[in-house]
Amino acid sequence: MSLLPFSSRLIADVGISLGDEGKGRLIPEIAEELRGSSSAVSVVLKVNGGANSGHTAGGIKLNLLPAGVVEREIFHLAIGSGVVADPRKIWWETLPLEKKGYSILPRLLIDERTLVSDVCHRILDLAWEDYRVNQLKEEPRGSTGRGITPAYLEEVGQWQITFADFLAGKNYFARKISQRADRAVRTIQHVCGVSPEAWNGFFEKLTEAELRANAEGIAMGAIKPEDVDFRQFRGARPFTLDADRIAHVYWEAGTALARNIGEVRELVLSELRAGHTVIGEFGQAFWLDKRRGFSPNVTASHTYTPEFFESAGIPVQPVHTFGVAKAYDTKVGTHTFLTQIEPGHPLGEKLKRLEFGTSTGRQRMVGWYDAVEKGDALRYGGFQDLMLNKLDALAYGGEWRGDLLICTAYEDASGRRYAHVPRNEAVRKALRPVYAKYPGWSEDLSQARRFAELPANARRYVGGMVKSLIEVAYAGEPWPAELPNLRYLGVGALPSQIIKDVPATRELVALA
Repeated sequence: MSLLPFSSRLIADVGISLGDEGKGRLIPEIAEELRGSSSAVSVVLKVNGGANSGHTAGGIKLNLLPAGVVEREIFHLAIGSGVVADPRKIWWETLPLEKKGYSILPRLLIDERTLVSDVCHRILDLAWEDYRVNQLKEEPRGSTGRGITPAYLEEVGQWQITFADFLAGKNYFARKISQRADRAVRTIQHVCGVSPEAWNGFFEKLTEAELRANAEGIAMGAIKPEDVDFRQFRGARPFTLDADRIAHVYWEAGTALARNIGEVRELVLSELRAGHTVIGEFGQAFWLDKRRGFSPNVTASHTYTPEFFESAGIPVQPVHTFGVAKAYDTKVGTHTFLTQIEPGHPLGEKLKRLEFGTSTGRQRMVGWYDAVEKGDALRYGGFQDLMLNKLDALAYGGEWRGDLLICTAYEDASGRRYAHVPRNEAVRKALRPVYAKYPGWSEDLSQARRFAELPANARRYVGGMVKSLIEVAYAGEPWPAELPNLRYLGVGALPSQIIKDVPATRELVALA
């Protein structure tokens, strides 16, 4: 079939599960589809989150930088005002990539209102986790320790430092850093109640994490090992920080980006006037939204399409939304995971070998495809197009030879069915999934480039994923004339391993 045109030159790239869906690989596909046209992609905007979100595009792992990095014909890489950005992390990501031949700085624009995070936020992040575990005796939240939530807390508390502050005087910046450091140590010592040993351990942990994360850049000579040593910011005594050192290091990193700080809102509006396409790349997924998701297993920002306009700073207008998911589910942290595959299951063990977090390297939990979560993302968030990744991972291998399951509803102990995700977490925790079974396949899908080249059982499973999602989204009401379109189907990690001739949605539903 011929692909549907995009309904807007604003395109939102959002996840419809709990992250790790492969949102980064969507950017090159959209760019390729519009390449050479008058509406070619000219801007990729990082919308929300920070270095806690990891995307992979074109084989490049990214945190803060938009995935448009890998597309040389995309002229602008923008970081919106809804993002938390550590200027040192920007450099640690940029320098190795530029050494590899990617053009970053000539294309980079950081909004003046983008939030500045630093070491204070990161030790606060670790301290709140320590408080949760050791003072409250609760399960760890599973924080990335990247300082994102403390930075957003400062925004709503009116204590924020933004990239515009790098365009002001150093004394003003240093005063704000000193105040931030004072608040952090008082909170950590007197509210979180961490021990001196834990305090010292925070700096060791951050140093080890960044040495590991930046190992390639250090080996290349693009980053110095001492630059990622967080012990330089520790004071002479427990619960003290070297605020002068923090101010100096972050001022140097931030002011070195001065030419890259400006008004993203003007860039976006001017590119739209020129007839170009702007992609908004979201850091986390629908169910990690701080309002839509289930606290404490959420992020601190808004993770779905409306935030596009807030972060870009432009008026609300038509937007074309891509919902991105995998052909199975994954989660990290301590989420309630209704469709989690039981320990020892051969498919679960197979998938676990593939699933580690891009940002943290954490082992992800794996589960069956939950159409209830994804159908709700369509019903209450909305999307026009769908991208499904990693269908190839479900093929038989090793001891795996069974049926595939799709969760089509939830059920409580009395047998009552739920067609949507309950908003009450206590209710949700008491539910169990209702599954539809689909036969698996033994064929390798990685060489397939057309939908017809997939084995019949794989085609049927794809139809089942789409059918169940649509049935949840429109439960109890007529289906609309225009249904979301499965535009891209991933059958491998390489950019070329995507099927683009997927049948129309009603044809897929008939297959199931």
